[in-house]
Amino acid sequence: MAAYNGEKYIKQQIESIMKNTYENIHLTIYDDTKEAQTTAAMTDILRLMTEKYGEKLTYKKNEQNKGCTRNFLEGLQASDAEYTMFSDQDDYWNKDKVERTLEKMNEMENKYGKDTPLVVFTDAIVVDSTLNLIHFSFHRSNHLNTKRVDLAHLLMENKLIGCTMMMNKALKNKIIAIPKNARVHDWWVALVAAAFGKVGYLEDSTILYRQHEDNVIGNQEYGSYIKKRLASLQSQREVIYSNMKQAEEFLEIYNMLLTKEQKSLIGRFANLNKRNWFYRRYAMYRYGYKKSGVPRNLGLLLVL
Repeated sequence: MAAYNGEKYIKQQIESIMKNTYENIHLTIYDDTKEAQTTAAMTDILRLMTEKYGEKLTYKKNEQNKGCTRNFLEGLQASDAEYTMFSDQDDYWNKDKVERTLEKMNEMENKYGKDTPLVVFTDAIVVDSTLNLIHFSFHRSNHLNTKRVDLAHLLMENKLIGCTMMMNKALKNKIIAIPKNARVHDWWVALVAAAFGKVGYLEDSTILYRQHEDNVIGNQEYGSYIKKRLASLQSQREVIYSNMKQAEEFLEIYNMLLTKEQKSLIGRFANLNKRNWFYRRYAMYRYGYKKSGVPRNLGLLLVL
C-alpha cells in the first residue's frame, strides 16, 4: 500500500484487507506523508493497527517523498512474496478479493506456467466517500474495452486499475528499473506483462473504489470525459506525447529483452510525433495504437 495523507480512510481499508477470506496476507504500508500534523495522525492509526495485526502488517515511513508511481514500484520490487497486490489507502476490499483473484491467477499459471510473467486485474464498484453506490462497474461506466490488452493497445491506453491487480513473482522480477516517465505504476506493470507475459481479467468487481476530493486518480463519468477532451485538444496532444515518452523509456530499459517485432512496434509508437500527419493516422490503424470505443478513437484522429 502506498499511503499519503491517508488518515481519513486508511483504518477502514486496512480492516477490509485483514477480513479477507484468504488469510495468508502480509500488508506493507509505504507512507509518503510529510506534513507534521497528518504524519502524527497516520502514525497513531498505524501504531494501533500494527498492535492489532502484529506480524501481518509492516509500516515503513519514507525518508524522502517518492510520489505515487515510484512508491508503488519500489514497494513491488521489495516484495519477496509469490504474489503481490497493490492497494490504495482509501478503497474497501471485498472479503473474497484475494481468494477470487488468486483463483484466476492459478488458472493462468496452470495454462502458461509459473515462470511466465502474469498479472490479473478485475472490475470495481464505484462509490462515493461514504461508500454509497455511484456505478456498479468502473470499466462499463468508462466504456473501457478490457479485451484489448495487447501491447499495441496498452501503449495508447491503460485499462488496468492498480488497486485490483495481482502479480506473480515472475512479473515482479521483470520490474528491473524505476522509470522516470511512467504515466502511472499500474500502466507500467501492464506494459511489462503484455510484453513478456500475459494479462488476465476477472470481470467481477473485487473492491469498492472510493471517489472523493483527494483522489490522485479516479473514476470519471464518460460524458464528462468526452466533453473535457473535446474542450482542450492541445492538452490531449500533450497526454498522447507523454504516452510516447513512456514508450520511449520502456524501449530503452527493456531493449535487450524485447523481440525485433516488439522493438519495432514500440519504436514506431514512441516516434509518432516525429512523423507526418498522414503516417500517424495510418499507424494508429495499421498497428493497433487505439483506445476504447469510437468516440475516443475519433478524438485520436483529431489530436494525433
